Amino acid sequence: MGSHYFAKALAMVLIASMLAVGSANKDWEYGNYTGWGFNHGSYHLNETKGPNKITVGGSENWHYGFNYKQWALQNGPFYIKDTLVFKYDPPNDTTRPHSVYLFQNPWSFMNCDLSQARMVGNQTQGGGEGFEFVLKKWKPYYFACGEHDGHHCNEGLMRFIVFPMYRGWHY
Repeated sequence: MGSHYFAKALAMVLIASMLAVGSANKDWEYGNYTGWGFNHGSYHLNETKGPNKITVGGSENWHYGFNYKQWALQNGPFYIKDTLVFKYDPPNDTTRPHSVYLFQNPWSFMNCDLSQARMVGNQTQGGGEGFEFVLKKWKPYYFACGEHDGHHCNEGLMRFIVFPMYRGWHY
């Protein structure tokens, strides 16, 4: 039983480490090293003054086949009180339905197991201006599309993780 808890703790540490390293290294190729504690001048990597409204997927919105894990890494870090906006067309004769689920743990997220996930956006809520989800706590948030019995999550790349930081934290 102790090894089961150790495996869970190790998985959490690995996920958090991957998110931190991915966010820290995202500007390396552009010669932007200010986020590494060597702040030379008034600019600081990813400094924000207040809560941001971020459209998930940017101009691509929420759709099948877009790599949202990559999007999250490229658009992080995210902060507590930031708002994620999910936009997607309601289903019709030519548009497949989408939804947004919030998973409670990394295992159900990794397996796209919707049985313990909570729907936060149904098939019609993404229309127009979309729906908003506020990142209220310092914890990982696991998002995915729950349509077609998890197929959009498993095969369509419609899943990502964000772990919002407190404003003023700089890595």
